[in-house]
Amino acid sequence: MNSRKSLIGACMAALSLGFVQKSEPALKDVFKGDFYVGAALNNAQISGRDPQATALIKKQFNTISPENLLKWEAVHPGPTTYNFKPADDYVAFGQQNKMFIVGHTLMWHQQTPKWVFEDETGKPASREVLLKRLEEHINTVVGRYKGKINGWDVVNEAIDDQQGGLRKTKWLEILGEDFAAKAFEFAHKADPKAELYYNDYSLYRPEKREGVIKLVKSLQAKGVKVTAIGMQGHYGLTRPTIEQVEASIVAFAKLGVHVNFTELDIDVLPNPSKRQGADIADTFAADEKYNVYTTGLPDSVQQKLTQRYADLFALFHKHRDVIDRITLWGVTDANSWLNDWPITGRTSYPLLFDRSYQPKPAFEAVIRAAKKDKI
Repeated sequence: MNSRKSLIGACMAALSLGFVQKSEPALKDVFKGDFYVGAALNNAQISGRDPQATALIKKQFNTISPENLLKWEAVHPGPTTYNFKPADDYVAFGQQNKMFIVGHTLMWHQQTPKWVFEDETGKPASREVLLKRLEEHINTVVGRYKGKINGWDVVNEAIDDQQGGLRKTKWLEILGEDFAAKAFEFAHKADPKAELYYNDYSLYRPEKREGVIKLVKSLQAKGVKVTAIGMQGHYGLTRPTIEQVEASIVAFAKLGVHVNFTELDIDVLPNPSKRQGADIADTFAADEKYNVYTTGLPDSVQQKLTQRYADLFALFHKHRDVIDRITLWGVTDANSWLNDWPITGRTSYPLLFDRSYQPKPAFEAVIRAAKKDKI
């Protein structure tokens, strides 16, 4: 009797932890041999405070990225202060589950403390001082996880949205045009075996694509190895077109580098910025006309989302010879950054799993698309 009660109790516990998706196939298994499939994790998921998400992550994914905890302001908030506990937990989680672990990100113009770019009086730091800080930061962070973190987003979003030139940032202003080369050099020195990436959004746009190609060629000319280009897949239901995305995959492959889709999600809500991208500086005041599905996603929109994911994964599988990794930017709709960007408090539906940790029709379509392609 006691053993029967124990069995019933275990079953109930499993259900409460979200194991109801147990019979569903795993993305990591369906695409095994093609590319890694993963998600960006937050602190609650890493620390075990969201056990349903943890179970989902372990079942479905074989690669992980940190949403925020390895960005400069989180891991290195003060000149002599490091906060490694969340990052240590993140890396330990990946190791325990035999996952491909990604570090994000070493150089970015956002979420970097002001002190990094200033001297003791608040004036702009010199090139020498900033280079020293950059090297020390990379040596410390990358060095700590040498042989544990498999690949790093070294430079993030350094290309201008409109013209395709170098974005006007403190890194460019103080260090000059070799800022990216220095970051890659320091990262390679800190862990010679780690994969090193350039990561950016809206890379389907010809002018931005050309800017990245120019940047990567300049790095290659200096003998700097770029393993892959990370194409952030912050897309909408219709834009960009599959043809636009494919054109960039092909163009980047010609550089002799691989491609990762690093931040995949599909925004089904109206976007007041009229832009398809991920510039976190673009924020807007609350407006009901941009938060139209507060009680659930209409079936017609759900169908469009489903078809969109199916088409994208069919494209990814087609180019599996150059694509190494697909990373969704979040685990479920509940923890997507799109609930708060570009307007705080929206109800967004951009991922493959819903707010109850259950697979959506889009998940099922991705699985079908992969199996159909392999017949």
